[in-house]
Order: sequence, then C-alpha cells, then structure tokens
Amino acid sequence: MQDSTVLLAGGGTAGHVNPLIATAKELAGRGVRVYAVGTEDGLEAQLVPAAGFELRTIDRVPFPRRLNAYAVAFPRRFRKAVAQARMLIDELHASAVVGFGGFASTPLYIGAHRASIPIIVHEANARPGLANKVGARWADVVALTFSSTRLRAHHGRTIVTGLPLRPAIAELAERRRHDAQAARSEAAQLFGLDPALPTLLVTGGSLGAQRINEAMIAAMPDMRDIQVLHISGKGKDDPVRQAARAAGASHYVVRDYVSDMEHAFAAADLVVARSGAGTVAEVSALSLPAVFVPLAIGNGEQALNAADSVAAGAAVLIHNSDFSAQTVRTTVLPLLESSQTRGEMSRAASRLVPHHSAAALAEAIMTRIGNE
Repeated sequence: MQDSTVLLAGGGTAGHVNPLIATAKELAGRGVRVYAVGTEDGLEAQLVPAAGFELRTIDRVPFPRRLNAYAVAFPRRFRKAVAQARMLIDELHASAVVGFGGFASTPLYIGAHRASIPIIVHEANARPGLANKVGARWADVVALTFSSTRLRAHHGRTIVTGLPLRPAIAELAERRRHDAQAARSEAAQLFGLDPALPTLLVTGGSLGAQRINEAMIAAMPDMRDIQVLHISGKGKDDPVRQAARAAGASHYVVRDYVSDMEHAFAAADLVVARSGAGTVAEVSALSLPAVFVPLAIGNGEQALNAADSVAAGAAVLIHNSDFSAQTVRTTVLPLLESSQTRGEMSRAASRLVPHHSAAALAEAIMTRIGNE
C-alpha cells in the first residue's frame, strides 16, 4: 500500500470538502499518498491546503441549466476538464479515484473509467447530486451517509458508512461516549453558560437562518428562565441580543458566529438547526436530540436529510413555514424540559449513525486498491 496513490475529488461547499479532508487524513495515516482535486475558486482552495494536503485543480465546468451561449460551449469545455483529469491520473499514477460530488468529481469519474482504475463514490446527501449519479454508473463502491439515499452502484457494491467527520467532531463524539458531562461542563464555561442548566443550542449556520431567528425573538418572553446558546449568523446578532435584554432573559447567550462548532455542540442538550447533511450527521454522531428546520429553497434535500433521524425518533422536523414562536413554545421548550424524552432521542441517535465513518470509507478504498 505504500506505493498507492489516491485522488479525492470534491469541492464547492463544506459539505463536500470536510468529508474529503477527513478521508484524506485517514488514508494518509494508513500510508497512502493522497491528492485532492478541485477547482481554483471553490472552498477547497482554502480548506485543503490548510489541512496539509496538496490540491490539484481542473477547470470548473457547471452543467448548463438552460440553452444559451454557455450551453453551446459546454461540450468543448467539459472535454477539456476530462482531459485535465485524465492527465492528473496518469501523472500521479493514481491507484483509485474517490469522489464526493461537486464540479471536479464528474471529469475525474470519467477519466478514471477510461483509465480502468477503481472508482469510489461517497454521497453525503439523502438526495444524490448529478456528479455522483454519473459516478455510480462505473463505481466499484458507492458509500452513503443515509441508508435511505436512492443511489446504488450499477455494477459494484453499495454500503452505508455515514459521513466522514471532521476530526474535532469525531474526537468529541468519542469523548461524549466516555465522559459527556466533563465535555459539557468545559464547553459551558467557554460561553459563560451554567453547566447545571439544560442548554438549547440554536444555529442556522454561518449565515444564520432568518426564520429561526425571528421565531426565537418572538418567543423571547417565554425564554426568561431558559438557557440558550443562539448562534445568529454573521451580522444578525443585534436584534436577538436586544430582544433577550428587553425580555430579561439572563441565560440567553448570543454569538453571531462560532468557528469551532464542536464546543457549541459539546455544551448543548438539544439542538435547533437547519438540516444540511453535515449538520444532521454531526448532530447524530454526537447523539444530540434535535429539532430540524429544513431550508425551504432548493430541491428539498434538507428535509430528506433529516428523514432517517426523524423516523428513528432521534429528531423532530418542523417545516420552515411552520417554525414560529408557537412551535418554540409547544415543541422545542417541552423537549428541553423533559430529560426523559431527550434521553430517548439521544439513544435513538446513537443507534442511527455508524461510528468511525472515515475509517469505514478508508477501509472500502483500501480494499479496492488491494484488488487491483
């Protein structure tokens, strides 16, 4: 295995890049040479080098959504991206290609197919993206985060590995299994929270979720004695802070952004959040009960991401249009106040997600390298 080289393709969003990096770390620890493949303007251009891995780039060629001048030029541009991918495979003597979706994955899948080397696809979302649908045609392995995802390897095998977690989240998950109270107390101190009180974590991601913020503000008169860590989104903290002050909610802590979300998760007893694949996987891996409020735009994938957790009893789903001060009062606060219900949800979450997902995916990759 020491002479094996694996190319990992993905990018554009943290949902593709974070599991790529987690898998790269796992493979590197097993003696495999790894290179990431992405585009120059994707999030991978910052995150991959910061994680200590070399990023090789190919052209960014989105699939055209309408007939226009770009659509006419698309075939030529896409052929060029495939040629770039094939050149990387040959230059680096790649033993296998692993794709996580995004613009770089499709050209690399095609290049790997033409080079007759193993293809491994990881799909993070419950609703698979176009790139991974293409990759599944030739994949030796399709690995899923959610068992309900409707994507299968046409000729290879399909497995459920869960989402390869960021190392900080994986470490917290392991610690919570052995000493959750100590981790919780330390995190509470970081935010000025009382470790003796149950804590509601409210987050809409780095940009925030306006609907969630508005509902929490409207419910603020009921939050006077409730301990909350509310991550509002950058530049959206003032209205929440002012409402908490006006209501006399002395245990209501507001942050606009938290870079190390593992600390926020460690302090939490219940989470209100959007249901991106990364959030759902991390919350589930940490056995945290959750109220998911899916993003209303897009193709509905966020609601699908939460479906397995909801069906297992680990989470409650409230549609964005239905999330209001009333649902905070009738659904969120009763969950926070019932340690028995939260315990049942936590146990359900712990049974839902495979542990050591990065290791499981790395093992599937190593198996394919060994079968060359």
